[in-house]
Amino acid sequence: MILALQIGGGTIVALALFQLCLGIYSSVAAVFRERRLDARHLQHFNDLAQAALRNAEVDRLKSGTTWAGKRKFRIVEKRVENKCGDICSFYLQPHDGGELPPFLPGQFLTFELPISDQPAPVIRCYSLSDSPSRLDRYRVTIKKLPPPPDAGETVPGGLSSTYFHANLKEGDVVDVQAPKGGFVLDLQSERPVVLIGGGVGLTPVLSMLKALDDAGSHREVHFFHAARSGDDIVLCDEIREIAERRNNVHYRVLYSAPTDACVEGRDYDCPGFLTVDVLKRYLTSSNYEFYVCGPPQMMSSLTEQLRDWGVPDSDIHFEAFGPASVKTVKSPTSSREAAESVQVEFSRSGKKVSWHEQDGTLLDLAERNGIRVASGCRAGNCGTCATALKEGDVTYVTRPASSPAQGSVLMCIACPGGNVILDA
Repeated sequence: MILALQIGGGTIVALALFQLCLGIYSSVAAVFRERRLDARHLQHFNDLAQAALRNAEVDRLKSGTTWAGKRKFRIVEKRVENKCGDICSFYLQPHDGGELPPFLPGQFLTFELPISDQPAPVIRCYSLSDSPSRLDRYRVTIKKLPPPPDAGETVPGGLSSTYFHANLKEGDVVDVQAPKGGFVLDLQSERPVVLIGGGVGLTPVLSMLKALDDAGSHREVHFFHAARSGDDIVLCDEIREIAERRNNVHYRVLYSAPTDACVEGRDYDCPGFLTVDVLKRYLTSSNYEFYVCGPPQMMSSLTEQLRDWGVPDSDIHFEAFGPASVKTVKSPTSSREAAESVQVEFSRSGKKVSWHEQDGTLLDLAERNGIRVASGCRAGNCGTCATALKEGDVTYVTRPASSPAQGSVLMCIACPGGNVILDA
């Protein structure tokens, strides 16, 4: 017989509870045989209970009902999070009043935004920044991106982030796709973990920390939070509150450009940028699971330093958004292809174009030739740009968060391995 529990609107097959009962039965039998209860047995009971709770929590987060396509959400609160005023949190509830499914810590929402003067809705992804166990509303925390350095006043800032900050207010309704993403915390692991957030990139790792807190985890946790100064740091009070309650959670703040008002030892722990040398001051070894999210330059530098420190790739997890986070496209696989270039046919648009190394990804090539392809993260995470590959092969310039469906490619991180035909 299969036992099922109804929790939070989602159905959980309670195999974990069965395993817990079986383990407790065996342990209790051993206790009665020995006619004594010592610390070893108590610890065994605790270990069984903790394992069962972790498994049940993972099942709960995975089993929540979701939705296909777009769903309308109402902005119930808009909150400025920093002194500069360029980072806001948006709290969302289903417009239809229906169930809000849980998500895995580290996942993101995909928004479809009707921005004026754009030929089609703009698709962008933003990480969920709150606890996965909170079932009354979602939260995303968004920084209004400025224009590129030295670009001048005529170049606008971030298209979607400016729209969120300038156009959206409490009561407005937005179109949202269900939570997804492969940058998620392994809740079943018991290994010590290092969570690293740079700037507003702290949002997915903050969700991970809250998930560990909600689960009552006793894992050793080190949270490193990098920002420019006290004017830019966000949501630090939420992290400090957890660190003060839990002696297994250690929180360190770094300011790369502290102002005169920032006091070292009170407002922040270290000046400068976050490097492996800084991590070594607080970590006894490299034997941790690392989760990193931040500006592309910080992530690229830090992940390489972690590898040099001996951390295996399987223990380095990172989230990337935007074309700046995608690695440089490599040359075609043969000298003949490099000399003759590669032919890319967009069959639906009726266009055939040549691809060279400097053309970047297939998404870059398509946009340069006036071919519209829906895209969101532009870093192989969200799957929005998945396109059918009718002929040929592609290579990925960075590892996708999850493999696309058979016969499809993620154009934002793909380059042709030879002549290709795409359904675009």
